Amino acid sequence: MPAPDGTPVLSPRMVDRPRERLWRLGASALTTTELLAILVGTGRSGRDALQTASGLLATGGGSLRRLATRPPAELLQSPGVGPTKGGRLLAALELGRRVTEETRPPPRRIRTPGDVVDWMDQQFRDLAVEEFRVLALDSQSQVLRDILVTRGLLNSSLVHPREVFRSAIAEAAAGIILVHNHPSGDPTPSPEDQAVTRQLVAAGQVLDLPVYDHVIVAGDRFTSFAAAGLL
Repeated sequence: MPAPDGTPVLSPRMVDRPRERLWRLGASALTTTELLAILVGTGRSGRDALQTASGLLATGGGSLRRLATRPPAELLQSPGVGPTKGGRLLAALELGRRVTEETRPPPRRIRTPGDVVDWMDQQFRDLAVEEFRVLALDSQSQVLRDILVTRGLLNSSLVHPREVFRSAIAEAAAGIILVHNHPSGDPTPSPEDQAVTRQLVAAGQVLDLPVYDHVIVAGDRFTSFAAAGLL
């Protein structure tokens, strides 16, 4: 049976072929399943590396981009994947994300909520869980750092002011923008969204590090607390 990206699942005696093909033809010649098989290294529990890689890719519905958005614990449920292989995969996906960050154009000013949505497009695209992030801005409203604070359901016990402001202070930020996604597709702020925002705005006033906005992104729609007069 072929893998999700069309790669035939080979017998154990042919497991080393992806690595051989990589050195002979270059990494770009390999399928996604073959590249994942090289990361996996060896099989486990009666499954060879290609079968294990095929199962991993299926976790993301055949899409590497969707695989990168799955919770780490879900990757460990894939047959043949333990903490070592799962950790290797997470590290590789993070390296790929950082390569994208490095090739992004120089920081531009965040002038409108729409600019925030454009900035977060790659991070939130296809994401099945909520992420709460902070954009630390300099005095020219350029992004100094994009900070992931928490992943999962948004509540005040998870989004603690200490975690939100610590990295922004380290960057000598002039102000911050809060941003998180609603996978439901509805950008309407929940009571919890509003409570968290009030808490963080108050903390920012004490620290003299203002919260300029809180933007909720939901697919092609968004809500700006600043524009809606909710700050």
